[in-house]
Amino acid sequence: MSTAESSTERIPASLRTEALEQLLTERGLVDPAVMDKFIANYETNVGPLNGAKVVAKAWTDPEYRKRLLDDGTTAIKELGFSGPQGEHIVVVENTPTTHNVTVCTLCSCYPWPVLGLPPSWYKDPAYRARVVKEPRKVLSEMGLDLADDVEIIVRDSSSEVRWLVLPERPAGTEDLSEEELVPLITRDALVGVAKVAAP
Repeated sequence: MSTAESSTERIPASLRTEALEQLLTERGLVDPAVMDKFIANYETNVGPLNGAKVVAKAWTDPEYRKRLLDDGTTAIKELGFSGPQGEHIVVVENTPTTHNVTVCTLCSCYPWPVLGLPPSWYKDPAYRARVVKEPRKVLSEMGLDLADDVEIIVRDSSSEVRWLVLPERPAGTEDLSEEELVPLITRDALVGVAKVAAP
């Protein structure tokens, strides 16, 4: 390994990204205002809130839930959520005996229209490698302890398919409306590294 390569590896990715953005801006290739607007759009308008709306509808509308599990991409488009990274979304349901968790072992394929920008831990090589080999341990480290008799299925996303978890509806929410359920549903539950907590 050359000295240049080893010194580059010691520089945090956030600083390298900032330097690259500055260089592209100075050369007129990137407009920071456009980039900020794009990022804000994915953080607020496009993102986990969309996924939460999909789940809340599935929890309150059995016919929609069936369509969602049969053809995730089409059912999600019914609610107006589509776009890049959302072409092939498959939805899998967590139950008391089966727990799904998603990962992209090759890179960071992720259903942006319903989850927004992927969190840094999702892209981290340690998560990508370990959740496949020792999912129960990784989930426990992230705060989710599952009983030994719960089967854990790791879903590996790719350019051909991106996974979305339909989490279990928590007990005590039976009387809540679709709108009241949305704030309970987190991005982590949609990835499968957490459960939805009752209010």
